[in-house]
Order: sequence, then C-alpha cells, then structure tokens
Amino acid sequence: MIGAAVLVVAALAATGLSAGWIWNKADALTPVAIPSTGKPLETVKPSAKPTKTEAPTGKVIGTEIVAANTDTMPIMSSAWGNYVETTGLSGGAATWLTVHKNYDGKGATWGNYTAFGQLPPDIPYKNTPAGLKEAGIQIGARAISNLYKNAQIMKGTQHKAISVSGHPGHEIVAKVVVKVPKLAETYSTVMIAVVDRGDGTADVSIADIAGSTPAWQNVWRYKVAQIKINK
Repeated sequence: MIGAAVLVVAALAATGLSAGWIWNKADALTPVAIPSTGKPLETVKPSAKPTKTEAPTGKVIGTEIVAANTDTMPIMSSAWGNYVETTGLSGGAATWLTVHKNYDGKGATWGNYTAFGQLPPDIPYKNTPAGLKEAGIQIGARAISNLYKNAQIMKGTQHKAISVSGHPGHEIVAKVVVKVPKLAETYSTVMIAVVDRGDGTADVSIADIAGSTPAWQNVWRYKVAQIKINK
C-alpha cells in the first residue's frame, strides 16, 4: 500500500547502432556538387527546439485499464478511480481506492493500488516457467522499492504458476511491513502477475492491498484472469 509520497523509478539501460554500417554506407555514396547561389549560405535558426519523445503511457478508460500496447485489464470496481502509475511498468496506468482518509488528522491518505502495463524492456525475459518467475521477482522488487521506502518483506512470500486465456504466467504474493504513525495498518499485501504475450514480451499487473482489506486480493486475481491480449 502506498501513502501520499511516491518514490522515483529506477533508470533504464540504452542500446546503440552500428557505426561501421553507417560509415560503409557513407563511403558508397557518390559526392554531388551543391549549386552556387552567389552568396554565402546563411544559418537558419530553428523556430522551435526539438522536444523529448515521451515514454508511452496507458489510460483508464471506462471500466478498463488500457496499456499503451492496447492490452486491457478490468478495473477492480467502480469505487476505484484513476491514479498515477508509480511502480515502473512500461506503458502502464493505475487505479486507487482510499481506505484511510485523513488518518493522521493532517490530510494524509492511505489506500489500495492496482497497475497494469508491460514488463519494462530493461528487465530480461524468457517465456519459460523460470523466466516468468525471474521477471516477476525483478519487477516486483522494483515496484516495492518505488512504493515503500526501506521496505521490509515479511517471511512467507508465495509463488505459483498461472494461466490467462491460455497464456502462461506467474504470480507472486508478498507482505510488506507497515509502520506509519496513527495508521491502523501493520502490513500490506503486494501481488505481482506476469503474463506472457506470445511475442517475446509480457504484461504485468501489480496490486498493493491494505492488510485490513484482504477481500480485494481475490478480486484482483479475478481481474487478472480477464486480461485481454490484443496483438
């Protein structure tokens, strides 16, 4: 479960192009003379600076979380509202349900959170039982570190193989210790589902459920089972 503060997501790795290929192509070109205009060429100032390409994001549309790749997952219920995706998914979106409003008398809010998107490209992935499990561990660790500062994981983390419309997947359930002044919670349950898309990539759903609201855990599982992969 998360409070009002959100931690920064970890950085991604980058890849490069083949310089040799570029030079070989350049060597093969025949120089072409530029016609003279009779006066020096003038430097043209661009009208606008190039803008940085924004990372793809998903959206909550009606009763569905729609990832940037157009895959969908139903929202938990109409009581859940649109929220910022904070767990580090690629092209994801999120929803939120307030459980404790103004629990400290100063406006702090504590609630349940779900997100849906793709496994980030910097996390290695293979469509094998071991690959699904390892991807779940990696994105789960990233999500928890983004949701909680100095998170303490309780013993008893659970793993199990799942299937979503014939697509293999892996589920992880972990409990995180919660010690927040004036908050009537002692732990949260973080749930991660990684589902193979059949094209070398995977969808991911993450839930962060307050310990006092365990009924939402099975609701999340039911919604994960309704994920639609649109290729």
